[in-house]
Amino acid sequence: MLIHVLLYQSGKDDEGIHSLEVNNKTIVLMFEEKDDAERYVGLLEAQDFPKPTIEKVERSEIEIFCEQAGYESRFVESGFIPTSQEERLLISPPESNLDVSSWNG
Repeated sequence: MLIHVLLYQSGKDDEGIHSLEVNNKTIVLMFEEKDDAERYVGLLEAQDFPKPTIEKVERSEIEIFCEQAGYESRFVESGFIPTSQEERLLISPPESNLDVSSWNG
């Protein structure tokens, strides 16, 4: 199954994937719908976060990457409605971000 992820410096040596730090866990978001990924990117931009690109990738690739890196992956299905504060972060980024001043954006 193809999903959408948010990448920084896509295709470059210093490529990175957007993730969240929640309760001492690193979470990578996998969006079923490109529209949901685009909305999330818009919310990141509104917080002056560097703009990631949206890439279509096999879900299994991201799940394997996360497992090897010690991360968790979260699937954001079409029409997802959060039922907790933690789940709310899957559709709306936190108000504060990690320092990214050393990034080349």
